[in-house]
Amino acid sequence: MARVGLQLYSVREECKRDLAATLAAARSAGYDGVEPWGYDGSDTSWMGRDGLSLRRMLDDAKLACCGMHVATQAIEPERLSRTVGLSLEPGNPFVVVAADRARMASLAGVAELAGILNRAAEATARHGLRVGYHAHGFDFARVEGKVAWYELFGRLAPVVVMQLDNGNCASGGGDPLDVLRRFPNRARTVHLKEHGGPSGSVIGEGKMDWAETFRLCEALHATEWYVVEEGEEEGRGFEVCRRSREALRRMGK
Repeated sequence: MARVGLQLYSVREECKRDLAATLAAARSAGYDGVEPWGYDGSDTSWMGRDGLSLRRMLDDAKLACCGMHVATQAIEPERLSRTVGLSLEPGNPFVVVAADRARMASLAGVAELAGILNRAAEATARHGLRVGYHAHGFDFARVEGKVAWYELFGRLAPVVVMQLDNGNCASGGGDPLDVLRRFPNRARTVHLKEHGGPSGSVIGEGKMDWAETFRLCEALHATEWYVVEEGEEEGRGFEVCRRSREALRRMGK
């Protein structure tokens, strides 16, 4: 069964204030792992912690590293070795490009991004790492008559992970269920976010079809991690993250 993680961007101000306390709060809320954000490969640390220090903090909190969001340059050749090092030490399985708005705005850019992702996936496979790309709303815009996301994943090798964010997909006019059906065995890690609910709503309080989302993830993708990315304004506080986790628990996750 897939485990449930928290994207730490959801509590980014808490991380900046006290990372150890934030990790402890995530565990207390019932999360099995966390996903750091914002790494660009320019050095060998995240929030001032090297990989071994991060591993110790995660171990102390009894959390796994369920992935890491990175900038595209972090997986380009001149920075890739640093990214691999920072991933291996805390046991991170997924190196996921968080967004590349500029390249996803043209078919030529989509093709360029696909090449970067494919090459990085091939280079990191021997380390047991998997490279992926994360969904934002703009990824589902039509570019030169074609849906950018579909063009990208049509060009990517099957080993490149599709980290669908169902809320972002829906907010960009995409159909998250169609995405899951169209690219089977790719969504090994999935971001969960509600869509279409009232202000302040969390998972289960909007219009997302959660039962079918989970069915597709488990039947077609062998999803390993459901990663919650729902937080309070400016990433302060833990109440939304707690409510999201409680909602998933009620759904049997």
